[in-house]
Formats: sequence, structure tokens, C-alpha cells
Amino acid sequence: MSDKQPLISKAFLSFQKDTPDHARAWGELVVKLSQASALDAKTGQLAYLAVLAALGRTSGIPFHVRQAKESGATRDEVLSAILTGLPAAGHAVTQSLPPAVEAYDAD
Repeated sequence: MSDKQPLISKAFLSFQKDTPDHARAWGELVVKLSQASALDAKTGQLAYLAVLAALGRTSGIPFHVRQAKESGATRDEVLSAILTGLPAAGHAVTQSLPPAVEAYDAD
């Protein structure tokens, strides 16, 4: 058994396993929204990380950090994106820093 945290939360894994039709429809929507965006992949992932942090959705941080890293984002860019919402959302965004650092440094 590995100490490594999974990139996908238990809730999302359950969503995929227990409601596959809904998960598939959701996935198709996500792909279409991404294709409609004027942002490049790296910028889109960094923006998404900022939104997740501002909303306190830390369970999505590891997956999207990996996506940002694969799109060419540096560690500093990832951390800066998470802290973007600090003035508007407050100190709560810092809750996203530990899972972001762990996910970025995992490899």
C-alpha cells in the first residue's frame, strides 16, 4: 500500500463508479467548455486552481495541480495562482497550499 495520496477524491471516484452515465455527461461538458475557452491549457488550469482555492475545494487541488504541471506551469506559478484569491477570499485559500505542494512535488 502506498502513502501517496490519490489525485482524485473519493467522492469523484464514487461519482465515476456509481453513476457512470452522469460522470460521462459531466466529462463531455468539461471537454466542451475547455474547447470553448480562449485560454491556453496552462492558463486555464492556473485559473481553475485559483477558483478551487477561493471556493475551498481542496479535494480537486491535486488533480488540477498535476494538469497545470503537465501543461508547463512552474511550482511558483501554481502557488501564485492559489494565492490569487487571497485579497478577495481571505486566508482560507492557504488551505489549498499543502495539497498543491504535495501534488506538485510528488514526482
